[in-house]
Amino acid sequence: MNKETEQPLVIAGPILRKCDTDNFTLWLVTREPLVKPELQLVCSGKRDVFTESELQLNHIPLGTNAHQYLLHVQQPNLLPTETQVHYQLNHQQGKPVFASIDELTYPQHSSPHFVYKPDIKQLLHGSCRNPHHPSGDGLVRAEQTLAIKLNDDNRPSLLMLSGDQVYIDDIAGPMLLAIAQVVDQLGLVEEAFEQAPITGSRELKYDALSLYHRDSQLLPQAEYLTELHLFKWRRKHEIFTSRLSHNHLVSLGEMIAYYLLIWSPELWQHVDLPESLPGLSTKHQAQWHKEWLALQEFQKGLSSVRRLLAHIPTYMIFDDHDVTDDWNLSARWEQAAYEHPFAKQIIGNALIAYGLFQGLGNTPDKLARMQQQLSTFFKAPQPKTHQNLIQYMLRFEGWHYELNTSPKVIVLDTRTRRWRSENSLAKPSGLMDWEALMEFQEQLIDQDKVIIVSAAPIFGVKLIESIQRIATFCGLSLLVDAENWMAHGGAAMCLLNMFRHRRTPKEFVILSGDVHYSFAYDVKHRSEHFDANIYQICSSGIKNQFPEKLLPVFDKLNGWLYGHYSPLNWFTKRKRMSLRGRRPNGHRSKRLVNNSGIGLVALDENGAPSKIAVLHSDSSITEFKPPRDTYFE
Repeated sequence: MNKETEQPLVIAGPILRKCDTDNFTLWLVTREPLVKPELQLVCSGKRDVFTESELQLNHIPLGTNAHQYLLHVQQPNLLPTETQVHYQLNHQQGKPVFASIDELTYPQHSSPHFVYKPDIKQLLHGSCRNPHHPSGDGLVRAEQTLAIKLNDDNRPSLLMLSGDQVYIDDIAGPMLLAIAQVVDQLGLVEEAFEQAPITGSRELKYDALSLYHRDSQLLPQAEYLTELHLFKWRRKHEIFTSRLSHNHLVSLGEMIAYYLLIWSPELWQHVDLPESLPGLSTKHQAQWHKEWLALQEFQKGLSSVRRLLAHIPTYMIFDDHDVTDDWNLSARWEQAAYEHPFAKQIIGNALIAYGLFQGLGNTPDKLARMQQQLSTFFKAPQPKTHQNLIQYMLRFEGWHYELNTSPKVIVLDTRTRRWRSENSLAKPSGLMDWEALMEFQEQLIDQDKVIIVSAAPIFGVKLIESIQRIATFCGLSLLVDAENWMAHGGAAMCLLNMFRHRRTPKEFVILSGDVHYSFAYDVKHRSEHFDANIYQICSSGIKNQFPEKLLPVFDKLNGWLYGHYSPLNWFTKRKRMSLRGRRPNGHRSKRLVNNSGIGLVALDENGAPSKIAVLHSDSSITEFKPPRDTYFE
């Protein structure tokens, strides 16, 4: 790769974020500070120009050669509906910022554009994008779909990314080497570590002896209680529990570089990644080569991904891998992680990176104070201010948000407001605590239709949930990622009761991810007194899949044991709910789909799905057909 080519001004972006009647939000990272930036919005021949004094620039210097901007314009009736709005950003008295970006716009368009569509007829959604997974990128397929629908009335209203947009805990060897080079090239922030094998980020190593060994050489451990049903003992555990944590990111600079690499085509042109790395063991050499090939394919799609994100408002929420596997899964995990200074700093760094690259753009007005805190730190990074920022991020509880659309979109934070188990600190926590669930219910009151975004499915595959429950009984909840809405009795009952509340919606559409396979359920209360229609739709992953040989077995066993008419359903927490699995492409018995892609949901006027599909990265399509009959017992 040629490191000598001229490096462009824009490193990553532009990405459209919150766009509604009164707001326009654009995210990008540049190599140099913008000089007298000027934003132009053009619609139906009308040109609105916003100068530097009229823009909320929200500038954060991520490093010597990296400057993040979250451009935000807020004024009444700013954006028209159902009309193409073109945008352009200039600086240095009229010089176009996006002029050097190849393949950013579509044919017949001189600048990027979007359409604000508050009445949602179609949307795209998905989760779990792992760059080195050997499958195609669902965001590339999403861009192909958008290109076809560019001038269509059914152009998707938005793209919803429902978790695991990055895998902080699962980094390929070649990716880690690329990250190290980007950190150096951009002069990204450095930091000191406490109670770690090294004193700071300057001492991080990226040679053959260090790659694939961070879990044993660098990551912290803690001694805490292990519990079976009858026995308890103390032993040393790895705090970060992912079995793929060999290259787990630890520094804030690494995480910033990683985010830039998953969105930026240009940065890849300025890193050198050998096809093989001398000094690796035979096992790791084979792994390196496999990951290297996957990342070569990943890079090829990034221009399409950039074009997609520049042309559709995009919203995001975290799941565990955006920080680390099993993040806040149990009170015991929290106790071990947050009482260890180095572990706490790694988690805090991941939350800072999430805030920068994902969280701020969802609700820039709501997170204005966080923006100020981030800006203050990055302008003068110091160990004390870094620790203060980490403490602020860990205590923050405002990541959830809603969109003023029809249906109303409610995006849940299922990670930072957990309901700890009353029986044992080692048991999985509820995904939301009582206060958070009550706030959620208030958002539902008097709505006739709603779209709920929950990273983990509310109504999941019962067989897998049962296996997780057995593992929890044996003290192995961390081993099987045993967190689901039904794992905590209080949270489960509170949530299920919302669906039969007399003032909550008649149409619920639930969008989820997390599990690395896709499915759709039609759900209804068994009592004829409650007439709400519930649709659980899971699209996962964008670039990830479940183990191929295992999922068909789970699918078949789940159908046998927990099918619609099975009496075993009466022994579950959701016994009063009737679930009917939708049939992928009309298949007679199959219900789970294991193929990376992007979810597409079309809604009718009542807010019920008229089409549920996954557009796969291999160009195939799975459409989930309704059950053979619509009768619910």
